[in-house]
Amino acid sequence: MARTGKGGDLRCSFCDKAQDEVRRLIAGPPSVYICDECVGLCNELIAEEGAAETGRPPEPPRPREIHAFLDQYVIGQDDAKRALSVAVHNHYKRVRGAAGDPVELGKSNVLLVGPTGSGKTYLVQTLARLLDVPFAVADATALTEAGYVGEDVETMLLSLIRAAGHDLARAETGIVYIDEIDKIARRGGGNPSLTRDVSGEGVQQALLKILEGTVASVAPQGGRKHPQQEFLQIDTTNVLFIAGGAFAGLGEIVERRLARRAAGFGALPPARDDDDLLSQVMPQDLLAYGLIPEFVGRLPVVAALRPLDVAALTRILTEPRNALIRQYRRLLELDGVELVVEEDAVAAVAEQALLRRTGARAARAILEEVLLNVMYEVPSRDDVARVVLTRDTVVRNVNPTLVPRDGRGPARHERSA
Repeated sequence: MARTGKGGDLRCSFCDKAQDEVRRLIAGPPSVYICDECVGLCNELIAEEGAAETGRPPEPPRPREIHAFLDQYVIGQDDAKRALSVAVHNHYKRVRGAAGDPVELGKSNVLLVGPTGSGKTYLVQTLARLLDVPFAVADATALTEAGYVGEDVETMLLSLIRAAGHDLARAETGIVYIDEIDKIARRGGGNPSLTRDVSGEGVQQALLKILEGTVASVAPQGGRKHPQQEFLQIDTTNVLFIAGGAFAGLGEIVERRLARRAAGFGALPPARDDDDLLSQVMPQDLLAYGLIPEFVGRLPVVAALRPLDVAALTRILTEPRNALIRQYRRLLELDGVELVVEEDAVAAVAEQALLRRTGARAARAILEEVLLNVMYEVPSRDDVARVVLTRDTVVRNVNPTLVPRDGRGPARHERSA
């Protein structure tokens, strides 16, 4: 029977991670060890080879497993995680059983509704990493319908093909995230436009076939199509499309609908904040916002994300496997310097980020500002052992404390020009 390795200097013989960097280190023959992460990777490779031999994609992870993986990297947003976990599981279960299935299963494309900085893009990126599928991000604001200045909707598929290493078969089971989807709502909300709306309703119309599933022709070098070009053919039937947007003002539309319903029963509706309102979005609200019925119908799963509060931002800074503070700590470790961030400094970063109203992006920007001079100086100095961030560092723009290697007091902080 394999034994768990003892001793702090033991390392995995495959990935070279130390014992304290993994959950479990298993001993084999003398001086040979393997960690739990490499065991999991081996199991995945065996499963993939077995799937290739049978001609079927590997079995998708179960919703609980997807949710648990997201929990390691994404703080909060449990409702969105649950909806995404089920939608992704069902989508790839559909892909796996598509051939010869007597019941044709519909696609589970997803619409994420939530404010800027709430984690929409990061959620989808994390999903793609778990599933090990090609992933591409498209900006809806850059798209126009065919024949107008801008990008054709097929252009976003080129990014997916490139992410798959130009392996079309692999690209056809990838994920495309379309950001800023609320920006292609037609002008005038739910009222049809009397003039050509090339970046709104026109783009929605152009996206319909791709979202549903079609064989699209993509120019291999990008840009507009020309009759003399050779095109790449990609079938989007098994591509999962996830669209996201802030949908500013959608809460008011939901509130009006709920107020009308409550008025029908002769009661005043209770006051609600935007968080609660977005969680009650219905297709008719999206239609009133300016999405066309056919487009809404191709995004059957709708999940709302809540804005991040101070508590959530604090957890984002410290708890996930790739938490922001851990990232900066690692950057300084590579220069042989320890980063110490006091608890009140973490709280100050979260508070300042909340004021900027861009969520985790604001937290990263604040840390970049606070550590800019340190990261400029430290690589050129060998007398610094530790960098300490305090609340004053964040709030009052006081320089971080540099602790010298001999421990005799703060090192002199050189001001950069």
